[in-house]
Amino acid sequence: MSTIALSKNCSYDRIMRLFGSMWFFLLALCVAIKIGASPADSWPSLLSGFCLGIFYMLLALLIMTRAPAKAHADGLLPRIAAFVGSYLPWSISFLGRTDETLPNLASTACVLVGTIMMLVTIRHLGRSFSLVPQARSVVQTGPYRWIKHPLYLAEEIVVLGVVLQYLTPVTVIVLVLHVCIQICRILYEEDLLRRNFPEYSSYEASRWRVVPYVW
Repeated sequence: MSTIALSKNCSYDRIMRLFGSMWFFLLALCVAIKIGASPADSWPSLLSGFCLGIFYMLLALLIMTRAPAKAHADGLLPRIAAFVGSYLPWSISFLGRTDETLPNLASTACVLVGTIMMLVTIRHLGRSFSLVPQARSVVQTGPYRWIKHPLYLAEEIVVLGVVLQYLTPVTVIVLVLHVCIQICRILYEEDLLRRNFPEYSSYEASRWRVVPYVW
């Protein structure tokens, strides 16, 4: 890689790291403000909001501390898919929340499960974390022993939890679109890892992508 190309990649990585971390810190702040402004809300709603705020903080910290990438996905489409996949689902927080007990309880469960899964995954993923498909390392410990993309699964469970908080036909459409975009991100990421880490081919041949015995 030329010096100019390397400099561009480093500058791009710094900008995206700053933008991404600030975005999720802002979301965490908004959740905290909502919790403080509505202390009389039901406990499932408050607990779900608290867990979502923790989830945002974790993402912000991960983006800030991630290791430099060894390679980036080529082209504009992988980056568009990454940005839309990373930021689209959280935009539903601008819509009206449901007051029904059952969706809020289900939302709390999803956010808790997704956050715990994320914490477990991060313990093994370490700093090999990114929004745009990037090659850092091939992690094969922890949940990566069974599926190739546990972090995507954890994120999708949290997104489902957020959709349940704001349950409308519009948010269901957003969820379906997000799942489709995440599939594209997974395929882009696998192609990048396959091209940069020879050991990845043997690893992926013996693992399910997201859900065992399904895909």
